[in-house]
Amino acid sequence: MVSETTELIHHVLLLLVFILVLGMISGKLASLLRVPDVVLFIAAGILVGPGLNIVHESSNSFTNQFILMLGSALILFDGGRNIRLLNLRKVWITISLLSVTGVFITVAVVGTAAHYLFGMEWLYALLLASIICSTDPASIIPVFKQVRIREKVRETVESESAFNDATGSIFTFTILAIILGGGGDFSWGASVWNFVKTAVGGILVGCVIAYVIALLTAHTRLSWFRNYTTIAMLTVAIGAYILGDTFKVSGFMATFSAGLIWGNAHLFGLRMEEKQAEMGHFSENLTVIMRMLIFVLLGSQVNFDLIAKFLWPSLGVILVLMFIARPLTVYSSTLPDRIAKWTSQEMLFMVWVRETGVIPAALAGIVAGLGIKYADVIASVTFMAILLTILIQASTTAYVARKLGLEVKSEKDTIGL
Repeated sequence: MVSETTELIHHVLLLLVFILVLGMISGKLASLLRVPDVVLFIAAGILVGPGLNIVHESSNSFTNQFILMLGSALILFDGGRNIRLLNLRKVWITISLLSVTGVFITVAVVGTAAHYLFGMEWLYALLLASIICSTDPASIIPVFKQVRIREKVRETVESESAFNDATGSIFTFTILAIILGGGGDFSWGASVWNFVKTAVGGILVGCVIAYVIALLTAHTRLSWFRNYTTIAMLTVAIGAYILGDTFKVSGFMATFSAGLIWGNAHLFGLRMEEKQAEMGHFSENLTVIMRMLIFVLLGSQVNFDLIAKFLWPSLGVILVLMFIARPLTVYSSTLPDRIAKWTSQEMLFMVWVRETGVIPAALAGIVAGLGIKYADVIASVTFMAILLTILIQASTTAYVARKLGLEVKSEKDTIGL
């Protein structure tokens, strides 16, 4: 028993070391090629996975699921921490529409395409659409750390990616419940209530835990954890996710909301200015490590035999997702928002930026584990969506931003000029 445990520990440690070394090399190449690092991470995973068969970690393994969940939570928290709440007041209508109405539109359009292209029953077609409908904070947030664009656009897309994960997940589990229950217990009222409870509950859990720990950390009479600010921040990020799951609400919504409160603590009279640089460096390095692990592993798990089997209908569904569902989602969410005053260039940029990633991969893994009909089709479409949106859209984000005049020059670039 001891030898088996030791062997498992050695396997996990060796896997971590190998991926981190590979990630550092890929990250350096990405900076030289001036492309987002997630593109090189997933390409490196494909090389050492299906290419050279060096890494073969199952998508259902504890190690893989642990990295997916922990990494997603930490990246979401960091994304929330870097968003200014005062700025969101100008775009809250757009974010609300993108995260709720936009998901409805995407599921309807993509589900219709899957129904006709694969000949799937409607429920399974909508299940597939629900899994891939959300944009991915684990890929979008890191891309915007390398590609500087207007704050209003960046914060809108990052917030959408966090909020619509909850919506997409709720859609997925609602449809799964109907399928597994034979459809007899379905209730629109119960589904709407479940959505409200999951989303709003996640927000409340995240806000409460972040405020309480910030109160005990900031410059107040209760600042017991003042010397442990960075550790407290990490505790909030992970704790919010765990509490969200414990209370049966959205853990991802909770950790994102916690990041929003932590990053905007000064608005509540809680000041941690002297620790900002320390927290920033720690969070930056931690999220880089997490996206190395996440995307190298995702690339290593791509099943090209499965993709080849369903290549053309899968490609058709993804093209509908990218070029029909996404434009409909963006324009129907931004045009009614007169407060935000979106320009045509900003709306077009948001149409192009909609990477698929961690959460859809995790949901597809859950469906496969349940043995649901069409699970192989769902896995094929999901991985193709991840590959195409990251390799094509994420890698061209900087180019599109420059062409549309949305790129913001850094101080370093300005000095160089």
